[in-house]
Amino acid sequence: MATLAVPVPTNPRPMGAPGPVAWDLARQPIVVAWEVTRACGYRCLHCRADAQPRPLPGQLDHDESLALVDALVPFAGSILVLTGGDPLLRDDLEDIVRRARSRGLRVALTPSATPRVTEERLATLRDAGLGQVAISLDGASAASHDGLRGIPGSFRRTLRILTRARGLGFPVQVNTTITRRNVADIDRMADLVAGVDAAVWSVFFLVPTGRGSRRDMLDPHAHERALRHLARLHASVPFRIKVTAAPPFRRVMAQRGAPTPDPVGLANDAKGFMFISHSGDVCPSGFLPLAAGNVRETSPVALYRDSELFRSLRDPDALRGKCRACGFRRVCGGSRARAFALTGDPLAADPTCIFRPEQPC
Repeated sequence: MATLAVPVPTNPRPMGAPGPVAWDLARQPIVVAWEVTRACGYRCLHCRADAQPRPLPGQLDHDESLALVDALVPFAGSILVLTGGDPLLRDDLEDIVRRARSRGLRVALTPSATPRVTEERLATLRDAGLGQVAISLDGASAASHDGLRGIPGSFRRTLRILTRARGLGFPVQVNTTITRRNVADIDRMADLVAGVDAAVWSVFFLVPTGRGSRRDMLDPHAHERALRHLARLHASVPFRIKVTAAPPFRRVMAQRGAPTPDPVGLANDAKGFMFISHSGDVCPSGFLPLAAGNVRETSPVALYRDSELFRSLRDPDALRGKCRACGFRRVCGGSRARAFALTGDPLAADPTCIFRPEQPC
C-alpha cells in the first residue's frame, strides 16, 4: 500500500471546510460523493436519484466497494461523502468507513431520516471512523417537510437524529433543497438549523433531474432574491452557509464586497467535486448525469484529472453565451448541472442567472 503523502486531521472538520492540503482543484476534489446505493424507502418529490425501494442491478458489491476506496488513495485528505438512496441500507457500511479512514479519506454520511439511524448505529460508525453527519431538512414545519418527503413523522425524526448525532460528538450539517414550495421559509429554516447547533447549512437549489420537476424550480428572479437573502443571512447566523448548485451566490457575495472565496468556496461540478454512482459511473456531480467513465474500467483519479468532460467543465474559457463573457466566470461559472438540465449543453449559459455581463462587476 502506498504511503499517504498528506497529513490527515484526527478530528475531521465539518463537511466542506478546508482540509490540511493546499488544494489544486484540477488534481484533487475537495469532495467525492459516492452513491453507495440507490435504494431508499422514501419517495421525495425532488430526489435527483429517483431512488427505489430495493438496490438496483449493477450496484458495486462489497469487494468492488473496498477496491474503489483503495483507488481513491491519491485523494487522501478529501471528504468522501457516503450518500444514496439511503446508505444505511448497506450492511457493510462500517467496513467501507473503516477502509476509507485507513486510506486517509475523511468520511461523511447523509442517511435518510429513518428508524435505522439509531444511536447505536451512529456510535458504531463513529468508532469505525465516520467524522460527519448530514441530514436533509426541507421545510420549517412538519406539514411542509413531510409533504415533500412523503413520510409522516419525518420532520420530527430528522430533528431527533440531528440532536442525537450532536450528542455523539459529530459536527452536523443540515441539507436543504430550495424550491417554490419552501423558499418563503428560509428564515424559519435558518432558525431550525441554529437550534440544532449545526456547523453548516448546505442550501441546494433544485436542479430538474431525477424526480425534480421544473415546476418546483425557482425562476431566475426568484433565484436571485433567494441568493441575496442567503447573502444577508451569511454574516449573522452562527453556522456556515454553503450554497450548492447555485454558483451565482459567489457573484452575489462578491458584489457585497465579500473576500474572494477559498478553494472550498470555488468548488463546482467537476471542479473540486466528483460524484460516483451506485454502479460506478463517475460524473461531475449527482445533478449532472454525464459519465466520464466507470470505476470498474478506469481509475476514478484519472477520470477526474484527465477526462475531456471534467477538463472542459473546469475551463472557464470553454463556457458559452453570457457565462463566457461574464467577469465573474472564474469565481462563479454558472450551474453546469442546471445548464445541462434546461438546455442539454453543460457548457451553456446558466439559464437561471439574471446577471448581465455588461453590468459593472
